[in-house]
Amino acid sequence: MSASPPSEFVSVRGRRLEYRRIAGAAAGPTLVFLHEGLGSIGQWRDFPERIARGTRLPAVVYARYGYGQSDLLEQPFGVDFMHREALDFLPGLLRALGIERPILVGHSDGASIALIHAGAGHPLDALVALAPHVFVEDISIGGIVAAKQTFESTDLREKLARYHRDPVKTFYGWNDAWLAPAFRSWNIEQYLPAIKCPLLAIQGYGDEYGSMAQLDAIARQAGGPVELLKLEDCGHSPHKDQPEKVTQAVVDFVRRCCGY
Repeated sequence: MSASPPSEFVSVRGRRLEYRRIAGAAAGPTLVFLHEGLGSIGQWRDFPERIARGTRLPAVVYARYGYGQSDLLEQPFGVDFMHREALDFLPGLLRALGIERPILVGHSDGASIALIHAGAGHPLDALVALAPHVFVEDISIGGIVAAKQTFESTDLREKLARYHRDPVKTFYGWNDAWLAPAFRSWNIEQYLPAIKCPLLAIQGYGDEYGSMAQLDAIARQAGGPVELLKLEDCGHSPHKDQPEKVTQAVVDFVRRCCGY
């Protein structure tokens, strides 16, 4: 396997964000990968490279503010952090990198950010949502509480330190936002009808943070063509739990809906 490309940095809304480019063999839209709530560039493993290779398209993987080697979080995220990412930071990043009409591939919080971005009218060629959240369930909060217990009682802090400049700030920035009482009413279903691009949503039946009601809500309310992939023996990270099946599904979807 070839070595990962080196990280570069770009300034977006006064924040220095880490990103990496993956070259594509064919002309076409750029795949842009949006990581999960505790994710980073490295935590995607080789999934972006596999999708880029399979579709022959260029890709960008980046770390949001407060994650990876991007600028450290200076204050708590707040319950609207995914909206701010979708409506302010992501458009700024795309402009700074000269990317028009991308294909967004988001996981968990990153998938929700992609859905908000698309539903706000930003042009996309397609959208892939891995384990997305469109509203908060009891299982969601239970998973976040369990994650906090794990962080405070195991070596999770040390594991996250391999990827993040300040794993404590990163963890609590995310965890505190999700556990804020006001977050219980967080809901982005109002954005779904305005999503017109082709959309592939993937989730495992064993997802620790959400039920299949999330995918069903997307299928019922999205304004464009929707494909669902519901996976047995799969948790919250379909691209890690079932990498071959998910890679093939995403590659086939991109080729089919975008003609590449």
